[in-house]
Amino acid sequence: MTAPPTLPIRRPLAARLLPSRYYYGWYVVVGVALVMLCGIGVGYYGLAVFLKPLQQAHGWSNASVSGATGLYFVVSGISAAAVGPAIDRRGPMLFLTIGVVLTAVMVGCIGFVEELWQLYAVYVVLAASFGMAGGVSTNVIMARWFIRRRARAMSISATGVSSAGVMLPPLGAWLIASGGLELTTPVIAAFTLVVGLPVIFLVLVWDPSQMRLPPDGAVPQTGPPPSASLSEEVQTRRWTLSQAMRTLSFWAVAVAFILVLLAQTGFLIHEIAFLEDRTGSRTAASLALSFGAIGSIVARLIVGGFADALNKRYLTAALFVWQAVSVLLVAHIDTDATNYLFAFTFGMTIGNIYMMQSLLTSEIFGYVSFGAVFGMISFTSQVSSGAGPLLVGLLEQATGGYETPFLVTAGITLAAALVVLFARPVLPLAGEQSPSYPPS
Repeated sequence: MTAPPTLPIRRPLAARLLPSRYYYGWYVVVGVALVMLCGIGVGYYGLAVFLKPLQQAHGWSNASVSGATGLYFVVSGISAAAVGPAIDRRGPMLFLTIGVVLTAVMVGCIGFVEELWQLYAVYVVLAASFGMAGGVSTNVIMARWFIRRRARAMSISATGVSSAGVMLPPLGAWLIASGGLELTTPVIAAFTLVVGLPVIFLVLVWDPSQMRLPPDGAVPQTGPPPSASLSEEVQTRRWTLSQAMRTLSFWAVAVAFILVLLAQTGFLIHEIAFLEDRTGSRTAASLALSFGAIGSIVARLIVGGFADALNKRYLTAALFVWQAVSVLLVAHIDTDATNYLFAFTFGMTIGNIYMMQSLLTSEIFGYVSFGAVFGMISFTSQVSSGAGPLLVGLLEQATGGYETPFLVTAGITLAAALVVLFARPVLPLAGEQSPSYPPS
């Protein structure tokens, strides 16, 4: 096996100021959470916040704005796939910086578009920045700093995305009521820059070897790992993208998340519009979305506490089923209490599903080639995420309501639960001639 290249030493300001008795990887976890809040949370939850106001401000149809949202996810997937191999070679720091800056600039522009083509143009650039500052860059960092505690670390770092879901809907509703999109988008853009850039420059380190630290810190390294797929042999194995794509496991992960994220994003982007129509209040609808984000934080921290010891395929399938049931309940039971309750239970699955996508990929293909492999998987799922809001928007226009579109998304989610069961860990045979599938 080829030894990994020696990376240059990096000791950021935070490493000199923060207490050294704690493993620095946990400070990196907090830093990644803040970057996710800006680079992913704003780019993800912001789309739901802007959907209805854009329609009302310009007289654009649901399908027209949903089409821009769909294009956003397609382009962000292309961006993630394009930067993935480069991130494996050079690290994610430059891409994170460019991504956060472009996210802020483009979000600030949304409030000042006048024509539909301008919205599409802004969303294309915003999507490219999402691909650079999104899941590939942030999860590459997490996959290298943690192996045995990877689920716990990722569950904490990903709370940044859910925190955006807690903050943005009510904040956006208040700002829009106060000054429209012209006030809302510059405020969110400034927040993105003020929080994101200092963390990138002063806290984050790509790989623990840059600080001459081992993965996982104080976790004992003696004895067998909790899973054969977390062995050094598997985790440091180099994959070309073509090698990975010749495995059943790659396609099981890819197809399962193509389906579930199409359904999840289709529901999520239209959730505020659906609940605003039902309740007659944008504030109430935004609050329900925030309840979902709170559920995402709570559930991910709970699941992250024990997921390292569980079979990831079965856990992922269970989360998919839970999400499908939640969508059916929120769509067909209409009371004030259940609107919030089922938005909460749906939210409990959102963050965990994204986390499981990263965990399955890193467990099967390791961390050395994670950027390239996860970048392509992210591309396929982002394309489907783009199709989700457009599909729901078209079905809503055709049927005059959201019940049928949400029934369709629930069925797609259940299909994904079956597909993900084929995502078995791949162990290399001697000579790397073909993959073998260990018992599970």
